[in-house]
Amino acid sequence: MNIIISHASEDPIYIQIVNQIRHSILSGEMKAGDSLPSIRQLAKDLQVSVITTKRVYEELEKEKLIDSVVGKGSFVSGANMEFIREQRMKLLEEKMIEVIRESRDLNMSEQDLINHLKLLFEEEQTS
Repeated sequence: MNIIISHASEDPIYIQIVNQIRHSILSGEMKAGDSLPSIRQLAKDLQVSVITTKRVYEELEKEKLIDSVVGKGSFVSGANMEFIREQRMKLLEEKMIEVIRESRDLNMSEQDLINHLKLLFEEEQTS
């Protein structure tokens, strides 16, 4: 997990961290059961306060993206797979909207776009 904190960002540090961990989970980079660093270790790695990382983990627990077990640590939750799937679908839809807009800029018809997508889909299945 590679977290980058920008001191030029308008977002508070804890929000930046929450967003990056959330993205790692929703994108599938982190899977159900994967462990997260301890609150203290994450604070040390990012050179932020333990209070900040505690707040991050509390926020992710509220969203049911992680579970924390006393004495064992924090893990990506497996209990909320439907929520994770919905969030991943939302990300996919945003990417598809970008593709649609780009295809319009290229003056592609809807059918041209569908045909191109089918071709790419078939190529990806065989590779």
